[in-house]
Amino acid sequence: MVKVKVIGAAGFGGIGIVEMLLRHPEAEIVSLVDLEGPRRLEEFFPHLRGCCDLVVQVAGEEEDEVQPDLVFMATPDGVGMSLAKDYLERGVKVIDYSGDFRFRDPAEHQRWYGFEHQAPDLLPRAVYGLPELNRTAIAQADLVANPGCFAVGAILGWLPAVKADLVELDSLICDGKSGVSGAGKKPTPVHHFPVRNENLSAYSIVGHRHTGEIEAQLTLVVERPIRVTFTPQVGPWTRGILSTLYGTLRREISATEVRALYEEFYRKEPFVRILPEGENPGLLSVRASNFCDLSVHVDPRTRRLIVITCLDNLMKGQAGNALQNMNLMFGLPETMGLERPAVYP
Repeated sequence: MVKVKVIGAAGFGGIGIVEMLLRHPEAEIVSLVDLEGPRRLEEFFPHLRGCCDLVVQVAGEEEDEVQPDLVFMATPDGVGMSLAKDYLERGVKVIDYSGDFRFRDPAEHQRWYGFEHQAPDLLPRAVYGLPELNRTAIAQADLVANPGCFAVGAILGWLPAVKADLVELDSLICDGKSGVSGAGKKPTPVHHFPVRNENLSAYSIVGHRHTGEIEAQLTLVVERPIRVTFTPQVGPWTRGILSTLYGTLRREISATEVRALYEEFYRKEPFVRILPEGENPGLLSVRASNFCDLSVHVDPRTRRLIVITCLDNLMKGQAGNALQNMNLMFGLPETMGLERPAVYP
């Protein structure tokens, strides 16, 4: 059994991993921590009444009766970098949800996150935790940076085309729309129901942090600089991200040929589904699942590749992907604890 500690257990990302760990046949939760403790887990989340009797301890004051094998840090930016080294020195593996370990270069971290990295010596040790990109390295890692939710859909959507040299690398555009849970549990005026309901608005139009993350990972793949235009938007639904990706094709190619390329590329990937011609992804098809659905299109008039990706931001975009990483790190079947369909309606 993998003994697990969750820091940030009272947030959306924290409770997402707790829900799955409670059903995981090879994992045991030994400690829950949050700034809002001490309270029983069911006081935060009544839907778990009778499912977990652990008390959520106060962050910084917790006492681990049992040393964990792994700690999930479902925490804001800046927290993981201050805590990870201590756990790693004790032989505890770390999966961090934040942007603290997504860049190899501390200067790039400062550029996109606006503050100096406090543990730059750990950056070469960290592995970017997208299994479809870094499966082998994740399996050998003790420090994994879980990807950003928007970045997952964008990278998975562009990866086959970029590796096949199908698109101009300076032509990539991502239009991404997310539900309000992507902003986290803490309420804000922007996410107040009367403001958000029946409303759709863009934000961080220039310089969203996931832009740098997408560019960095795709650049590593092709070993050439890639620049991405990314516009995120938030809509009046709880969970789910739908992104429309554009790229200028380098040569004439049919949608059928591109779809075949994508199908072959992801043929062995358990959580990436390429939809047949005529079908397009929708939020309800991936809700509460770890799937990322893709549809592939070509506009011959404009010589554009158009890829639509859809995923649950709290699952494949966060906790589900994190559990996928845990399975790889401990030599478990990659799909363990994740083999469930979407919840409908």
